[in-house]
Amino acid sequence: MSRESHRRGHTLPPHRLPHLPEQKSAAQSPPARPERFNTAPADTVERALLTCCRSLRWAHRLVEHRPYPDLDTLLAAADEAAYDLTPADLAEALAGESLTLLPDGAYSAAHTALSAAHAAYESRFGHVFVICLDGFAPEEALDQVLAGIRSRLTNDPEEERVLAAEELRRLARGRLARLVQTFEANGNGGGDGGGEEHGIVEIHGFGAAR
Repeated sequence: MSRESHRRGHTLPPHRLPHLPEQKSAAQSPPARPERFNTAPADTVERALLTCCRSLRWAHRLVEHRPYPDLDTLLAAADEAAYDLTPADLAEALAGESLTLLPDGAYSAAHTALSAAHAAYESRFGHVFVICLDGFAPEEALDQVLAGIRSRLTNDPEEERVLAAEELRRLARGRLARLVQTFEANGNGGGDGGGEEHGIVEIHGFGAAR
């Protein structure tokens, strides 16, 4: 399926963007069947999905294809929707990603090094650096992000666009798995910016505050 063959819908106004949760290194296993995710009102689910990936077309597509018989099917659908994002869709989603501060206690040199690395990356590619840190311990995050930025700065823009899209897909997949867990436990996905209140915490980037 051609990425260019899709017609984009409306983009989400900045003031309506839901909070994107921070990434955590480990999460409990979500339920096998997304019952409440399947039956919740469409606008509630769509709003919650935008905390996983800020592409309206990605969220629309997952809502429209409900119900999902199991979590694996839902995650596969999320992957397919991510693969089909157009360059404009990807730009929309990347624009929704934000930098977060380093964990408390990080030394000042780490802030300086990471801020400089992020600035260099964003100057070269025009969007925030994204990396999926699922599976890494919190204390490994800084090294992973710094190493990732430094290695990817040598990419040409098209090569980096492909890598950024893959990292965004992995981020969205992990966030979605945790979102389903929240739906089944609480009956909603924190779609009004309540992800942290419901225990969905992820790291999607570090660096200087904007």
